[in-house]
Amino acid sequence: MKKGMVMTISIIAIIAIMIVWVINVYNNMVTAEETVTTEWANVESQYQRRSDLIPNLVSTVKGYATHEQSTLDAVVSARAKATQMEVSADDLTEDKIQSFQKAQGEVSTALGRLLMVAENYPDLKANQNFMALQEQLEGTENRIQVARQTFNATAKSYNTMIRRFPKNVLAGMFGFEKKAYFEAEEGAEKAPAVQF
Repeated sequence: MKKGMVMTISIIAIIAIMIVWVINVYNNMVTAEETVTTEWANVESQYQRRSDLIPNLVSTVKGYATHEQSTLDAVVSARAKATQMEVSADDLTEDKIQSFQKAQGEVSTALGRLLMVAENYPDLKANQNFMALQEQLEGTENRIQVARQTFNATAKSYNTMIRRFPKNVLAGMFGFEKKAYFEAEEGAEKAPAVQF
């Protein structure tokens, strides 16, 4: 074989290896991004589960605590606001996740007030429907926390992948962008004051 032919074959082999590597890296980034999207859908699903429980909880409390209308209205209003808040998995920016988290935090606060109101009604606390709904709500809150932690872990893995050299070059070329995380709500670092 001539020296030029060997050189040409070597260059073609190197180019072929690089093309296979680029395809492999691209496919891995797509898979990682789809995993983040799936985990985001799981977070939304758990929030939707909570949102679906709220009307039943409100109507159960309503029968016992009719003069607590402002608390009931606050729960319904917070739920309506939170269900209108949509964040696309393709656009998981820090600002959008914070807005989503704020709307969901308002639901949590309103639900907390509703459950505190229930403490004033012994008949309501003994009601089987209320107790079952309260247990479902507590379970859902746990599921939300787990879904958020899983989402953050998945987003971290994806973000690490697209930021490391040399994959960061390909990520930039193909438009893969960093995903935001759920973070602690403002003021969460302070312990609540307990007064007796």
